Amino acid sequence: MMKGAKHTTFLTIGAIGIVFGDIGTSPLYALQSIFHLSGLSFTSADARGVVSLILWSMTLIVTIKYMSILMRINNNGEGGILALVGLVRQTKSSRKSLILFTLIGILGVSLFFGDGVITPAISVLSAVEGMTLVAPSAASFVIPVALAVLFVLFLVQSRGTGTLGKFFGPIMILWFVVSALGGLSQIIQAPEVLQALLPTTAIEFFLNHPLPSFLAMGAVILSITGAEALYADMGHFGKKPIRLGWLLVIFPALALTYLGQGALISTHPDSISSAYYLMFPDALHIPIIILATIATLIASQAVIAGAFSIIWQATRLNFLPRIQIVHTSRNEYGQVYIPLLNWLMFSIVVAIILGFGSSKNLAAMFGLAVSGTLFVDSIFLLIIMRKLWRSNYFKLALVAVFIMSLELVFISSGLSKILYGAWVALVMSAVTFILMSTWFKGQTIVRAERKKKEDLLEDFVKRIHAQKTPRVKGSAVYIGHHANRAPLALHAALSELHELHEKITVVTIKTTNTAHVPEAERTTIDNLGNDHDGISHLTIRFGFKDMPNIPRALELVKSDSPELYFDPYKSTYFTSTIEPVIVKNRKMALWRKRIFLLLSHNANSKSDYFKLPTEHTIEMTTFIEL
Repeated sequence: MMKGAKHTTFLTIGAIGIVFGDIGTSPLYALQSIFHLSGLSFTSADARGVVSLILWSMTLIVTIKYMSILMRINNNGEGGILALVGLVRQTKSSRKSLILFTLIGILGVSLFFGDGVITPAISVLSAVEGMTLVAPSAASFVIPVALAVLFVLFLVQSRGTGTLGKFFGPIMILWFVVSALGGLSQIIQAPEVLQALLPTTAIEFFLNHPLPSFLAMGAVILSITGAEALYADMGHFGKKPIRLGWLLVIFPALALTYLGQGALISTHPDSISSAYYLMFPDALHIPIIILATIATLIASQAVIAGAFSIIWQATRLNFLPRIQIVHTSRNEYGQVYIPLLNWLMFSIVVAIILGFGSSKNLAAMFGLAVSGTLFVDSIFLLIIMRKLWRSNYFKLALVAVFIMSLELVFISSGLSKILYGAWVALVMSAVTFILMSTWFKGQTIVRAERKKKEDLLEDFVKRIHAQKTPRVKGSAVYIGHHANRAPLALHAALSELHELHEKITVVTIKTTNTAHVPEAERTTIDNLGNDHDGISHLTIRFGFKDMPNIPRALELVKSDSPELYFDPYKSTYFTSTIEPVIVKNRKMALWRKRIFLLLSHNANSKSDYFKLPTEHTIEMTTFIEL
């Protein structure tokens, strides 16, 4: 029992260090952004009203929706948008419905990426801006220092963060404790701010100031950025440690921090520009600024790692082309580094900081895409509640009224920020959606055309047996994409080489809608009958969070069949590379075909993707009309 409690405590500390960084550093900029964007006055009543909006938004969205409801939904223990996509794709729905669900999932991923890129910029910049409190003349150094810090952060990504991860928990716990104590010191001086804990305070404030309150909601969303990350990281830590971390540490600390800032603004309205830092005595500003910078780096690290993970999953689900992915840890599964994405994100972050110049300006572009991501999660929640849980319409209505209606307010309010910078996140989200949906659509067409060119495997075996095709010594593995079909590479080898190996293994790869498939359950040996002519057929299943390694999977195959006794690391592998040819038809718009062609030409080779031995791999090109 004690051992289990110690393990849970360890996981909870780890979750606090990695999962809550984004939402935990929001107090650095959220409150000042709300007043800046809404035009509210700095009266005591307004401060209480805004803080109440923040606290009850966190209660409804984070505590009730994510912690209480969504964390009951998992895909082999995994959470997040793509885990939800995998679950709804397993439901008994029409083909059109499944395509629609997939596109909604792609939209959610695009929105997540659109705002996720902004997080390192606004977090680190807001922390570094604190140096102007100590030395106002240092204002001109804020942007160079922030860019230097971020450059180092992105530079070390290739080395992984496994060794640093164990320090994240204690540092973030210190951050939350310090923030809570700073807030508590201000609450003691102005205890009337505690009225913000009542839901009636938020309701009355909204009724008394409808337009300013509505505009404020577009910035209130900043206080719950990172909610999707809590759910997405469920597979790493489990729902219990995340729930414990939120309920026992994070939520109370954030509540005290926001209440303390509200109390400070009530008595000193001019403190709004740096409300977080001004909660503390002047003598503590330097150590608090240092702590804040470290905390924002940890938060940024979590966002970057999350982006790597979600792009990796998207490639596995065929939403993106194969790209170079590097594992940064031999022991910790899931720690990956994507060079192209890393430096693309850094370039965007630099452009954003140079273009907007301050965290106050960045806040205007931040939040709209986040609210869209929250809404996508809610759509999937309703689908799963109805199709998998068989929930009645009353329960669905409760979710729609109390949660989705609030998220719609976030979205509609966020639209007012489009001219002030929110368009940037939307443009990034739109570009990501176009790329992902185009690749998904193009791959669907290519797979259908490929299937037309492939014979049934049984018919192919009969044909080579009847033709008495010459056989050479050795073993060959052909990578296929459709069950019971002879791969195009096998057709090409026969027509071009006019001979085949003695032992042939056709491997069909399937990516499941589950996150992981245990190694012992990945491979299925299919029976081709007595006249298999030395040809075997295997189906290998990988989860969308598994790293596909075909030689490793073949090495683990246990069978009495002599055809399967070969060295997978010395066999010859044949794969077919598709070369799309653009033709005039109505399958896809011409401009999207050109995008698909560009993506296809820049995709990583199958030998790298499937970890095939390069010196024993032959790629054969097949032209397919698009």
